[in-house]
Amino acid sequence: MSLNQRNTSQFILDTVPTFLFQIGAIIFATYYLIPRFLFTKKYLYFLAISVPLLLIFAYLSSLFINPINPEDIRPMDPRRPSPVLLHFLAIALAFIFNILIETFIYVQEKEKMIAFAKAELLENELKMLKMQINPHFLFNALNNIYALSVTNSDKTQESISTLSEMLRYVIYDCERPKVTLQKEVEYIENYIALFKLKSSKPFNISFENNVTNAGMPVAPMLFIPYIENAFKHSGIEKGEERFINIALTTSDNQIEFIVENSIPETPQHIDGVGGIGLQNVEKRLNIYYPGKHSLHIETTPNYSVHLKVTVQ
Repeated sequence: MSLNQRNTSQFILDTVPTFLFQIGAIIFATYYLIPRFLFTKKYLYFLAISVPLLLIFAYLSSLFINPINPEDIRPMDPRRPSPVLLHFLAIALAFIFNILIETFIYVQEKEKMIAFAKAELLENELKMLKMQINPHFLFNALNNIYALSVTNSDKTQESISTLSEMLRYVIYDCERPKVTLQKEVEYIENYIALFKLKSSKPFNISFENNVTNAGMPVAPMLFIPYIENAFKHSGIEKGEERFINIALTTSDNQIEFIVENSIPETPQHIDGVGGIGLQNVEKRLNIYYPGKHSLHIETTPNYSVHLKVTVQ
């Protein structure tokens, strides 16, 4: 075997164990020190433990190539770097590189967890808001049917049929995050029809349906709280001068909703249930359409709500 071959073989025998040891040392430091101290923000502990530990690894690593033999001990050339220092620099650089990689992965995973937690929180909040809608709607509808059962039994059956359709929408369709705009239109029409069944006298209620894209997706029960509010506060049952005007219009990817109602000279005595729906819809607008909606409410001379929503 030539001298070069012997030197190459010796180099491999010295280097491979050293390399494997350094890999093992870096893996240990990476997966033990970083999660336990760095990611838990114990920075002083991390430095106090990692630096001495890397020095120990560097010293042990140098022994693979430079085993200590008392007969070989001689003064070092001051111009030659210490083998321990060279191994320390190699291990430290690899460790720092691993820190950067692990930190990047950790940040990415944390962002995913935060995004998932936010999505879960929003979903739970939306479920809670929907749970508020259902009893609120049912409370108003049952009041209407009760009034019919007392005054006009012939219309009670028709009102129950209309209520059945409305309940089907609220219980089943509203479980979805989005419904078609047509479903909302049908619900509004049923709501108005159910109210009109309360009396044989005409009510000054208009619904201008300018929806050209009935399949447009929209959050369920988005407009009805404002319509309910108009019916409650307009004094619509008190005289012909009272009115409620509703308009729903679509253009491209935008929905425009307007409801305007008269304001009685004498304020209506209304229970506190109605406030739930209005607070509810504003929260849901901020969740479903952040930065994609505008809401303007005016209180004089009449009460009006002007809502624009960009749905795509």
